[in-house]
Amino acid sequence: MKNNKKPKIGIDARFYGPSGKGLGRYTQEITDRIIALDSEADYIVFLSEDNFDSFQIVGENCKKIKINIRWYSWQEQFILPFIFLKEKLDLLHFTHFNVPILYNRPFVVTIHDLILTKFPSLKATLLSPVMYYLKNIAYRLVINHAIKQSKAVITVSQFTANDIIQQFKVSPQKVEITYEGVADSFFGNDSQSSQSVLKKYGIEGKYFLYVGNAYPHKNLDGLLKVFLNFQKRHAEKISLVLVGKEDYFYTQIKKIAANLKVENVYFPGYVSDQELISFFSQAIFYVFPSFYEGFGLPPLEAMTRGCPVLSSSQGSLPEILSSAAHYFNPYSSDDFLKNLEEMYENEELRSRLRLAGFERIKMFSWQNCAKQTLDIYKKCLIN
Repeated sequence: MKNNKKPKIGIDARFYGPSGKGLGRYTQEITDRIIALDSEADYIVFLSEDNFDSFQIVGENCKKIKINIRWYSWQEQFILPFIFLKEKLDLLHFTHFNVPILYNRPFVVTIHDLILTKFPSLKATLLSPVMYYLKNIAYRLVINHAIKQSKAVITVSQFTANDIIQQFKVSPQKVEITYEGVADSFFGNDSQSSQSVLKKYGIEGKYFLYVGNAYPHKNLDGLLKVFLNFQKRHAEKISLVLVGKEDYFYTQIKKIAANLKVENVYFPGYVSDQELISFFSQAIFYVFPSFYEGFGLPPLEAMTRGCPVLSSSQGSLPEILSSAAHYFNPYSSDDFLKNLEEMYENEELRSRLRLAGFERIKMFSWQNCAKQTLDIYKKCLIN
């Protein structure tokens, strides 16, 4: 590290916590753990008004700064860099691609996926076509700058690393892979009766489970159509439970379910990790129909609770889940239905996947992710 002076490292943690969804989970886990691991540097953690109070300083080598600047806003590009520059940081970690172009000091960036370049779609935005086109151009400029000007690009799977190297023509040596982990809360005992949790949300009987957001690439409309065909072919009452924070995209999925006249579909909204344990524990299996994933954390969370996983074969999912999941082609409704039925009818298959899942999750640890990220910081400070 530089001279004998303690380096000053910043973390843009505005996504920190559950309000930031998957990005929030990643930011919270690595921020908390890195600061606890590293006494050789001073840390400045930049937070939003929403999560400032929930971040607890864990050492004297850390201070937090509240920033009232939203993600993807013009203020992020033209005001935020000067807030960062004022701190005279030796290194700044952006936990998402949205790096201000005007920031010119050393930084590392985490790129979780290239969904916005792979799946540009008006269905994924509330903007007008013209505004969406302009915002997409801005996105491409920002992510290109982030990747090209960073000291290192951190990503969460070999699949996404390959995407980044191929699309942006960067050296493979610049791209570092740090697998994500599963939150400690999923490994504990049920703190409340699973039946009482499900009853709270009005869920009864057997069900298939999905947990995650409802963005178009998640393919929940495809899941609903396949589930409708499944219902037509099976007399037993099986429900479909879709867990995710209520937003515009979930509202659209609810409308699709109503238009298709799919029965026995539940939308509990956002639920805590402790309640998710109950949802995972009681599900027949977890189904993940996504067209594209940079990592895919919810299926691993399901595995911690012995919930078998039926997964799309696309993106990073075969890399992350390996032989601990049963796969289908999400672009083929026939293949999707065939494998959904096989998972439902084959208890032996589900038992095998349950055991394989317990082994697979041993490969993933937030503590290892944090240690590897800290090693990247140290390497960038030296070079």
